[in-house]
Amino acid sequence: MGFICGFSVATGAAARLVSGYDSYGNICGQKNAKLEAIPNSGMDHTQRKYVFFLDPCNLDLINRKIKSVALCVAACPRQELKTLSDVQKFAESNGSALCSYDLKPSEYTTSPKSSVLCPKLPVPASAPIPFFHRCAPVNISCYAKFAEALITFVSDNSVLHRLISGVMTSKEIILGLCLLSLVLSMILMVIIRYISRVLVWILTILVILGSLGGTGVLWWLYAKQRRSPKETVIPEQLQIAEDNLRALLIYAISATVFTVILFLIMLVMRKRVALTIALFHVAGKVFIHLPLLVFQPFWTFFALVLFWVYWIMTLLFLGTTGSAVQNDQGFVEFKISGPLQYMWWYHVVGLIWISEFILACQQMTVAGAVVTYYFTRDKRNLPFTPILASVNRLIRYHLGTVAKGSFIITLVKIPRMILMYIHSQLKGKENACARCVLKSCICCLWCLEKCLNYLNQNAYTATAINSTNFCTSAKDAFVILVENALRVAAINTVGDFMLFLGKVLIVCSTGLAGIMLLNYQQDYTVWVLPLIIVCLFAFLVAHCFLSIYEMVVDVLFLCFAIDTKYNDGSPGREFYMDKVLMEFVENSRKAMKEAGKGGAADARELKPMASGASSA
Repeated sequence: MGFICGFSVATGAAARLVSGYDSYGNICGQKNAKLEAIPNSGMDHTQRKYVFFLDPCNLDLINRKIKSVALCVAACPRQELKTLSDVQKFAESNGSALCSYDLKPSEYTTSPKSSVLCPKLPVPASAPIPFFHRCAPVNISCYAKFAEALITFVSDNSVLHRLISGVMTSKEIILGLCLLSLVLSMILMVIIRYISRVLVWILTILVILGSLGGTGVLWWLYAKQRRSPKETVIPEQLQIAEDNLRALLIYAISATVFTVILFLIMLVMRKRVALTIALFHVAGKVFIHLPLLVFQPFWTFFALVLFWVYWIMTLLFLGTTGSAVQNDQGFVEFKISGPLQYMWWYHVVGLIWISEFILACQQMTVAGAVVTYYFTRDKRNLPFTPILASVNRLIRYHLGTVAKGSFIITLVKIPRMILMYIHSQLKGKENACARCVLKSCICCLWCLEKCLNYLNQNAYTATAINSTNFCTSAKDAFVILVENALRVAAINTVGDFMLFLGKVLIVCSTGLAGIMLLNYQQDYTVWVLPLIIVCLFAFLVAHCFLSIYEMVVDVLFLCFAIDTKYNDGSPGREFYMDKVLMEFVENSRKAMKEAGKGGAADARELKPMASGASSA
């Protein structure tokens, strides 16, 4: 990827991307060399630093570019120019000719070629794009057609306009609710940290009450709006009211089904609550001693954003690199020939691999910090910065481990994305059998990716504990997960379910607040898109925060298994585990003995890492 970026910059793509170039291959803002057989090339544009399009609103949706002649100009027209006389005055006063180079400013109003060589009237007011020296229309209404073409699932443009107007009208409410979801997520993390013992019961009660309350409010609003008289509504607002009523009915039915399913799950898993309380208590202590774990999603997101910016910039470089060739209209385009034209394929692979690599580094960092905490008997002797110590070990010893783990995920993700692309291209053309096979393959690859993600995360934990390579760690992690299948199912299922309830609580609270606030705008706002945006953002924020807690829970389980392998509680071989977790294990053993299963069954259920591994 470094070679791809260096090649694109070395071939002049960086200057063409940043400074821009006209339709004759001249880079704006500098003196250019003459291109063979290309008219108007080799011009001195030292004083012309901006790219101006004669018809900026003429968009080619298929090739994703502007179908317009581009010129280098000295300044962008800040005000609308309605006639050729205005264009001529602008050129004479600013020294910025907006018509073709073959036409002098004095000929703008007299030459019969002006209609072809001059910009389309009226010339919209424009301003240069920061850092990229392109004159872009200030009023983006001319791009409405392009925006509507992107949203292919909307067949009625009036529906699209109402949705967009609803978002614009409710933008303050949307921003406020997004901020509310962030605050609720942080509050929930504080609750997890300090009152982990009662957290499970609090979440259970709040989610049940929230589901019942949200469902009741939705049905109440639906009944209220349905009984409201339609005669008093003006015709322009009647369609909006009908859309809101239909949306409320869908929301109410969905909430009812969700509430029923939630009650059934609660009844089935109520006996596992004690196990979750013990595990959450230990995880809460981890966050008390390692509070900076909460901020790991921010650093990971920051690293991902930096990489994505680099990746997009390199992709833009690739789009403007290559040799100058003449198209059918006689204008210049830059294209790469030969094997190098396929570089962007590897660039896409690099996007997936390095993104997964950054996420894997986060998992390894969290695993290393939690392992350090668990296997330190006296928590007062913890390193000053366990997280930085974990990052140091990652960089010095385990970069190959996370690179290999992320590459395995990439090998599964790429075929799935290819199949999804084929499925989207063949939509409506393939027969029922082909459609079923494609969807089955996509589903199987998705399931395989999720399983490998989970196995990779446990392999990183095994690496942090035993300092073994990726393959050995993955094998050890797989063995312990299989041999302790019941315990894994109990801990991970119940723990993940309770964290899922936390996400549901945040989404329901934010969505309920959104319903109450948007209810005051029901006469002129369509609810659908604003509410969807708010709920999606709330779920993403809650997922980023609680995913760290989920990682801590998984790491603690493997540490617990290693602890029982090398220690039995006797003098000199004391357990590292927390007393609360040990009390739960003892209570479980007593309960199983009373049930007639004895200690042998418990030994089969709970087995640590494979022999030969040494603790960190």
